Amino acid sequence: MLSHRTRDRVKALILAFAAAAGLATASLAPTATPAEAAVGTRALAAGFSVSEAQFNQMFPNRNPFYTYSGLVAALGAYPGFTTTGSDEVRKQEAAAFLANVSHETGDLVHIVEQNQANYPHYCDWSRPYGCPAGQAAYYGRGPLQLSWNYNYKAAGDALGIDLLNNPWQVENDAAVSWKTGLWYWNTQSGPGTMTPHDAMVNKRGFGETIRSINGAIECNGGNAGQVQSRVDKYRQFTQILGVPTGDNLYC
Repeated sequence: MLSHRTRDRVKALILAFAAAAGLATASLAPTATPAEAAVGTRALAAGFSVSEAQFNQMFPNRNPFYTYSGLVAALGAYPGFTTTGSDEVRKQEAAAFLANVSHETGDLVHIVEQNQANYPHYCDWSRPYGCPAGQAAYYGRGPLQLSWNYNYKAAGDALGIDLLNNPWQVENDAAVSWKTGLWYWNTQSGPGTMTPHDAMVNKRGFGETIRSINGAIECNGGNAGQVQSRVDKYRQFTQILGVPTGDNLYC
């Protein structure tokens, strides 16, 4: 049997060892950098449903230009994006947006349209403001491949950025680039009958987002393979976010 003094010494040693082990464990635990912590805080404040870890899982090989912080910085331009409806609806909208973005950019690899032969085609000289940046300056750029002089004018006016005279901002500034994608998603119906944002929050289905983005070419049997590619990404991303896909996936 140990004496009281010996027991006290053993107890003291055990406590000291436990304290040292706890300190060592704490020192080994990964901590976010101040910049990473700030981005996470802004994402939470904006109500964004996708964490940086999930974003990285969705786009493991993305171009470094397409930063998570750039996306988070752009969210304030359209505060209703992924903040409308139930938690399930919010995550479905985030998955739908990023699935279409993935399709348009080759998994966030391409910043600009790859077919340069198309570049001179995106200038509509019938518009009163013309194409001050040049005939071939309004090619597809960014997450949803913004193109045409009139779209650069409209997006720039809505965002308070002069994109008509300087469309290259969309390929040089990540936050501006993401904002143009959010502008289209939240305000434009394209060849569809509703904005992609309204399609998701009103539960009209992922297929209606495709229709609003490229429905004239892909929907109603136009290009079933392209539609399937978008749907496959949407299914993958909803699985990552832990929500069902909902109905009406095709157009």
